[in-house]
Amino acid sequence: MQFQQLAYFVAVAETRHFTQAAEQMQVAQPSLSQQVRALEKDLGASLFHRIRGNVSLTEAGETLLPIARRILADTDTAYRAIRELDELGRGRVRLGATPSLCTGLLPTMLATFCRDYPGIELQLHEGGSRDLQSELSEGALDLAMIVDSRVQDDPRLSMLPLFVEELVVISPKDAPPPVRGQRMRISQLEGRPLVMFRRGYDLREATVAACRAEGFEPAFAIEGGEMDAVLEFVKAGIGLAVVPSTVVGDRFRRTQFSAPGLTRTVQLAYRLDLEPSRAVRALRQAITRYLAHAALPPGTQALIAQP
Repeated sequence: MQFQQLAYFVAVAETRHFTQAAEQMQVAQPSLSQQVRALEKDLGASLFHRIRGNVSLTEAGETLLPIARRILADTDTAYRAIRELDELGRGRVRLGATPSLCTGLLPTMLATFCRDYPGIELQLHEGGSRDLQSELSEGALDLAMIVDSRVQDDPRLSMLPLFVEELVVISPKDAPPPVRGQRMRISQLEGRPLVMFRRGYDLREATVAACRAEGFEPAFAIEGGEMDAVLEFVKAGIGLAVVPSTVVGDRFRRTQFSAPGLTRTVQLAYRLDLEPSRAVRALRQAITRYLAHAALPPGTQALIAQP
């Protein structure tokens, strides 16, 4: 009994037609018929009734069919398991993330993964949350870390909440504080020159929406930058900026907003309708493990529970 013979037998049993089974298996029909007859000879029993072109299973065929299906499924599982072991040595993961995450938590988060899996090619795509979600839906990404407020409903995607981070106001470290006291109200941004991100940026829309909710339009000292540029412009004293607490570090003076303040939730998005490779699963586990155990920056709360 050969593996290929079982595959041919199952194809005929499911199609009830030798020609259609041959087309499905991409072999010549006489060759398929010959292999099925060889299987019947080995087993010492007929597997099909062949009457005027009608094909149906004999009692022996009915008995063999579930066993053959199980053998084929187990064989496929074995091949998949071996291939996945190899993937951890030579795999590829395409990860999407917003620029603020790439500047903040992601470098430290990915350092351990790259050290543990040096053979896995990690491709990083920076972009806005909506763009990353679209790329994930289209199959251009394997995973995406995106901001919840920018997520659109997509039944193909699953969203795993990772952490909540506080948005704070930053100013040059050696400059006077923007307000007296430890915190400032959103309304106190009125009339203050702000260094503003480009249009379509999650943080730009969050800041503008918060200001408008307080009844004023924010004033821009300069706009259109990515995260690195915004940080440099603030450092040069051009204006204030509203950024996630995870990007601040020790380079700037950080001022928190008064309660309820501004926060955003970062989620890990992935496709529901695709079986992830072992390399993708390894990165997903590395991200959640880091957030469950790491000492996160002030103003950041992990939503992943420790095991």
